[in-house]
Amino acid sequence: MQNVLIVGGGKGGKAILKILSESARFRVAGIVDINPQAEGIRLAKNMGVKTGNNWRVFSGPDVDIIIEVTGDEQVFREIAADCTGRIVIPGSVAYLIAKLLEEKEALIRKLESETKKHALILQSTAEGMTVIDKNGRIIFMNRAAEKINGVSAREVLGKPISSVIPKSRLAHVLETKKRETNVEIELQNGVKILASHIPMFDGGKVAGAISVFRDITEAVKQAEEITNLKEIKMMLQAIIHSSDDAISVVDEKGRGILINPAYTRITGLSEEEVIGKPATADISEGESMHFKVLQTKKPVRGVKMRVGPLKKEVIVNVAPVIVNGMLKGSVGVIHDVSEIETLTTELRRARRQMMQAATAKYTFEDIIHASDEMDIAVEQAKLAAQTPVTILLRGESGTGKELFAHAIHQASSRKNHKFVRVNCAAIAESLLESELFGYEEGAFSGAKKGGKKGLFEEADHGSLFLDEIGELSAHMQAKLLRVLQEKEIVKVGGTKPVPVDVRIICATHADLEKAVAEGKFREDLYYRLDRMPIRIPPLRARKQEIPLLARRLIQKINQDYGRNVEGITSRALSILYRYDWPGNVRELENVLGRAIIFMGFHEKSIDAVHLDGLGLSPGKREEKQGAAGIPEKGSLDEMLSAFEKQLIQKALEENAGNKTNTAKQLGISLRSLYYKLEKYRLAKISMQ
Repeated sequence: MQNVLIVGGGKGGKAILKILSESARFRVAGIVDINPQAEGIRLAKNMGVKTGNNWRVFSGPDVDIIIEVTGDEQVFREIAADCTGRIVIPGSVAYLIAKLLEEKEALIRKLESETKKHALILQSTAEGMTVIDKNGRIIFMNRAAEKINGVSAREVLGKPISSVIPKSRLAHVLETKKRETNVEIELQNGVKILASHIPMFDGGKVAGAISVFRDITEAVKQAEEITNLKEIKMMLQAIIHSSDDAISVVDEKGRGILINPAYTRITGLSEEEVIGKPATADISEGESMHFKVLQTKKPVRGVKMRVGPLKKEVIVNVAPVIVNGMLKGSVGVIHDVSEIETLTTELRRARRQMMQAATAKYTFEDIIHASDEMDIAVEQAKLAAQTPVTILLRGESGTGKELFAHAIHQASSRKNHKFVRVNCAAIAESLLESELFGYEEGAFSGAKKGGKKGLFEEADHGSLFLDEIGELSAHMQAKLLRVLQEKEIVKVGGTKPVPVDVRIICATHADLEKAVAEGKFREDLYYRLDRMPIRIPPLRARKQEIPLLARRLIQKINQDYGRNVEGITSRALSILYRYDWPGNVRELENVLGRAIIFMGFHEKSIDAVHLDGLGLSPGKREEKQGAAGIPEKGSLDEMLSAFEKQLIQKALEENAGNKTNTAKQLGISLRSLYYKLEKYRLAKISMQ
């Protein structure tokens, strides 16, 4: 250990004193300054370090290093001259060291603060996180991970992951250096998790791996209960044995030996009136099914009859009880018809809910993209999926807005809840309000008894996709704005607000900015929806994706049509490249589908000849127009298209731009009309 004398008790001397006092290699022999109230002198006194005003008193042979921090060159020269053979550090160097040390301390404090913030964030998240080093040992585990794994981070830090969580795949990811996404794992404690494992790199080398996971035990249980036939069977058995249905048992002679409480409730007959009595004791109308089964040894089901003094209408199922080949009696289950009707209604409602809950079927992996524009759109959608923000999907018809909506829901925390789709343009305004918000009993003529849930309630905790949002009326715009602001709805005919937790995803191909300027769309609603706009580029702006899209669409069409087309030739692709695709990906799918229909079963690839007559001309044809606006020259398809365009334009003018009425007049669907408007560049005609 070396002894150090500090000459100068100012800020520099104080800083050096602090540093040296924390070091095990140095001992401060003393600190001197002509000012007895200097900062360093006061600190030294508090620390028990010797102080003085004359450095020569402390410069004995036991001092190894003298640090001069007065900044006085004369003092430094005197110390250097008198203390030969010892290390003398000048004030400028000492000051520089002191400043560096101060900056180091400030940086350390800042780093510690940031580290605490990051740790707080990681500890606060509901997602479990476990990190291992390159040797497979646990170096971090947050509270959520502790809870899910049933272990304490303090006890497992530094231990191999394989010994703490044997089923963890982090060690495997460390070896393969490849990430794993959404892997379902059942832990030793029975908890089921959905985990993603990601290797960590430092300078190209694997430094460790991190696992991010969530508890999906309850979600898996619910899915199994809904989809597994065995669970449904067990549920029905539980209903029967929970006394919701009456049960009666008779012996081989037809005398009552057992009834349950529900039997008394339904029939009105007590045990004294049934036990030991003939099986006909409970029958008001009809013959005894117990006696019939005992005679035939065959079960009977679904027999309607009336039982008890109140002549209650029931349905009876009776089966023989056979033990070791001998008839021992029969057991009957009596169902109250009114209760059966209630159960049937509930089962139908549950079935509808299950169908709606299963409608989100696409993920981001299903979105084919190879352009910068689509890369941006997909990345924006992935980021948006992790937040509760309202999303507005913008793009031309056929670009894949609904596909994006599916993928956003599947990538969000709401993926295990419902995804409900609504086409705002396909439902009449008079019905749209009751469909979205539901209605109370007696709200209008024809309203169901007990009222009806709306789609907002059906999508609670899930996502609601509102397609063609630009078609909403002013009244419906105001209703939607209230939902976005207050997170609650008011049913038609009701006054009590109903809270809902729904993620809104909207889509439109309309020019909302123009609609706002024209007063057709609420400005406040527009800004609510436009918080996270995602623009999906048209196909003509990303033609480099056509080969990828064609390959995927051909696979889909093969499955739909039962064909085995292997691909598409370069000549056919050149035709697809030259076309502008006003109908975008949807039109591309239609074109490929028609081409495959025209192909022979022996042909394996779509060629240019299969695209003939499908209207894929590269640009506008400058043909002489006849009196009716139809080209006098050209193919049959071109002349028919021109005539169709003329008819649609005329119908739009007659209906003042109202698309719903136009579609009805032409006898086509609203979706088909949208497609043709885009195809013929008629989309800018005034809309209502």
